[in-house]
Amino acid sequence: MARPTHDLTQGPIGRTLLMFALPTLGSNILQSLNGSINSIWVGRFLGEGALAATSNANIIMFLTFGAVFGFGMAATILIGQSIGRRDVEAARRAFGSAVGMVVGGAILISALGWIFAPEILHLLATPGEAQALARDYLRVIFLGLPLSMLGVLIQMSLRGTGDAITPLWFMVLSVIIDSSMNPVLIRGLGPFPEMGIAGSATATLLANAVSALGLIAYVYIRDLPIRLRGHELRYLIPERALVRTIVAKGLPIGAQMLVMSTAGLTMVGLVNRLGVDTAAAYAVSQQLWTYIQMPAMAIGAAVSAMAAQNIGAGRWDRVGEITRSGIVMNTVITLAVIVLIILFDRPVMALFVGGDSPAIPIARHIQLIASWTFVLFGATMVLFSTVRANGATIPPLIILFVALYPVRIGIALGAKPLIGTDALWWAFPIGSAVSLALAIAYYRYGKWRTQLLVVPPDPEETAEHAHAATEPAGRLQPTG
Repeated sequence: MARPTHDLTQGPIGRTLLMFALPTLGSNILQSLNGSINSIWVGRFLGEGALAATSNANIIMFLTFGAVFGFGMAATILIGQSIGRRDVEAARRAFGSAVGMVVGGAILISALGWIFAPEILHLLATPGEAQALARDYLRVIFLGLPLSMLGVLIQMSLRGTGDAITPLWFMVLSVIIDSSMNPVLIRGLGPFPEMGIAGSATATLLANAVSALGLIAYVYIRDLPIRLRGHELRYLIPERALVRTIVAKGLPIGAQMLVMSTAGLTMVGLVNRLGVDTAAAYAVSQQLWTYIQMPAMAIGAAVSAMAAQNIGAGRWDRVGEITRSGIVMNTVITLAVIVLIILFDRPVMALFVGGDSPAIPIARHIQLIASWTFVLFGATMVLFSTVRANGATIPPLIILFVALYPVRIGIALGAKPLIGTDALWWAFPIGSAVSLALAIAYYRYGKWRTQLLVVPPDPEETAEHAHAATEPAGRLQPTG
């Protein structure tokens, strides 16, 4: 029998949501800090060329993980709703199909990535002096891709069952290994060989491998709901119906990350035309925005998991309250972070560009106009998270596309002759206001509540499992 799950359908909503969101926020912060620490090691030991190489390689990995995030989120929704219905078997089916599909795809991508790494970097126009370094780094990262994706998928699935603490502890383990092994393998300290930039990638590979394998061991030792045993191992062969659902729901979620990335790159291109100081100011602002938006991302993930379980349990009265609590919580926390950053912006910005940089006044001006965007952004993410919890993924993608391209990019280009450079910064709050208005309209009047995400098992597989139940080694029992 599986251990009891973290039940998100009972108890006080505000406190439960906060206790779920805080570990997720901690995981996000650790992940960002880990990336920053690794960049420092590479930059200090290997120079600007190596740093540029890792940056180019990380763009490729971000796009790859975007797809995994979409499929993982779709599986998380299915798992959450199944747990809410107390149907652990359905949760395991969803988890098994997601693992089989994602890890199988990752192995293929890993092989192709290793072979075609030079061609990929050439398409990205990676500077010639950085191409060899980027190739070595990228190939090692591709080697570790299957285990990395498996680890991400397990963490997301655990959150779907209501467990946000376990992913946090394994993120801590991963960060400790990655950040401590980076200098050791780059420089060849102690008994370890000097590997240069490949050492940085190897440290990441080791950290991800230990974290993923540790998660697997923990799931089985604690007999958690997503563990697969006996006949359940057949769930690792993706079911057609589940694959269709995961792909249909996951692709739009992954596409949202692609839309946000391409819109971000477009804005960078517009800003770069304004000169080095403005480009540096915008880069500093983006560093700060990474941390400002973290509460929204963590609360959104918590809302999605809670809403999915409550929808599965038929507790629609709690779904509305979860959404309201998420919006209030995001507003309070994000406003507090914004106020702190604006009050202490100069010393924080000086960490990036130096206290006398002409970029600092520009960056402070950008912050005053655009930072408040993330209060609206957070409310939109909460609404998106709620509707996604019942499988509505296409409307959020359309809303995001409209807000970023016709609105944000349109204002940045169209209003520039009228108000100058400030058009770029005002495009952020205006675009976010439009996105929030459309999200509210869909949340209130859309048909997302009427969707059904129950995926029945394949009849042939059901017959096979029933046959297996007559054998002691494959006995099928109700769990949960």
